[in-house]
Amino acid sequence: MADTHHPAAEGFDPRAFRATLGCFATGVTVITAQAEGRRVGVTANSFTSLSLEPPLILWSLIKASSSYPVFEAASHFAVNILAQDQMELSNRFARPGTDKFAGITLEEGHGGCLLLPDTCATLQCAREQILDGGDHWILIGRVTAFENSEQAPLLYHRGAYSSAGPHPHQARS
Repeated sequence: MADTHHPAAEGFDPRAFRATLGCFATGVTVITAQAEGRRVGVTANSFTSLSLEPPLILWSLIKASSSYPVFEAASHFAVNILAQDQMELSNRFARPGTDKFAGITLEEGHGGCLLLPDTCATLQCAREQILDGGDHWILIGRVTAFENSEQAPLLYHRGAYSSAGPHPHQARS
């Protein structure tokens, strides 16, 4: 089935593991928050739904992130699911820099969370819990508001941006 096989007995290869994880296509988000006079935003593809009742989501942040103290202090954060034409925005929030929000018209949501414009969808979340997850923090949020658009999402697959489209064998309704 697989092109490359890595049994645990041969040792663990982090690069091969990362390449294997890259086979799972994900959406691309920018998670934003503000607290104590600081605004932060990070590009993340670790976002997923957790529960419908209550409405919970989770995402993870590397422990070495300089943004962590703001996410820890903030009562709310926003998950901005990027549209397929927002690669530049993804790249802006993926690299370290001074003011990642320069020139962006933001809206403030619940608890001061920061909403980016023209995204595929946004979820406003009250921070519920932060859990230890190895070299990452797992942040769980309770969804307090959400909206979506008809825009196609930006995807990430095998280390590159990708776009979504209907499967050629799927019947259209």
